[in-house]
Amino acid sequence: MARPYVSPQGLRGKVIAVTGGARGIGRATAAAFLAAGAAVAIGDIDAGLAAQTAAELSARPGARIVGLPLDVTDADSFASFLAAAEAELGPLDVLVNNAGIMPTGLFSDEDPAMTARMVDINVNGVLIGSRLAVQRFRRRGSGHIVNIASLAGVTVLPGLATYCGTKRFVIGFTETLERELRTDGVAVTLVLPGVVRTELSAGTRMPKWMTGITTVDPEDVAAGIVAAVAKRKRRAVIPKSLGRLLSSMAILPTTAQYALLHALKIDVGAMHVDPVLRERYHRRLTGGAA
Repeated sequence: MARPYVSPQGLRGKVIAVTGGARGIGRATAAAFLAAGAAVAIGDIDAGLAAQTAAELSARPGARIVGLPLDVTDADSFASFLAAAEAELGPLDVLVNNAGIMPTGLFSDEDPAMTARMVDINVNGVLIGSRLAVQRFRRRGSGHIVNIASLAGVTVLPGLATYCGTKRFVIGFTETLERELRTDGVAVTLVLPGVVRTELSAGTRMPKWMTGITTVDPEDVAAGIVAAVAKRKRRAVIPKSLGRLLSSMAILPTTAQYALLHALKIDVGAMHVDPVLRERYHRRLTGGAA
């Protein structure tokens, strides 16, 4: 079924919910939707930071935004988040499943508790949010789900085994969900960012020549998300240069792809890291002092 084009102006007054919205891509996405005239609910496990971020972003004239507590791994918490967002702002039009974590290190050294936490947030959080959104959207015959995957989901990056696996799941799940819902009036978008300059990737080291091809700011990703929602796109690769690189590599046999990744040193970015920056991030993930 053909998808109608929706102009950016069509976002005015829409209600958007963004998970992991207190920092990084989530915060930038909230700001971008506000700029397009939408109302935004940001949810985050750090309820205080969510409220602070909402207060800071509300400085825009006419901004309608609320910051709410959200544990994406808990179905009751997620349901409460969406219910509170709708009570504050009106019926939900778009859910952006953005929350995710990316610890680095060899899988053999990874704490099983961290493995479980990564799967719970990156996989179960997307499943829970998507299910709750589908239940709302199918009844109305409209709505939009945006799931944030990663370059890591379409390539092999040693030092990110679990993370790559979770993002590969998000890709397969999102593409299949889109097929299930395309006749119900519900849009589903898969977003594939490259390396984003946020705390999540801080301390990882891509080859310098790759920076211009794969590395973007959170505002770039946010702009891509807003454009994808406005145009009801099924997939958005950010930056576009990354999409061209992936398309070129896809025509190679798997062995040749791996050899090329290694020759270009793309597969070492998560292995040769800044230990101080990564330790700081890992401590936050486990509840330690920043």
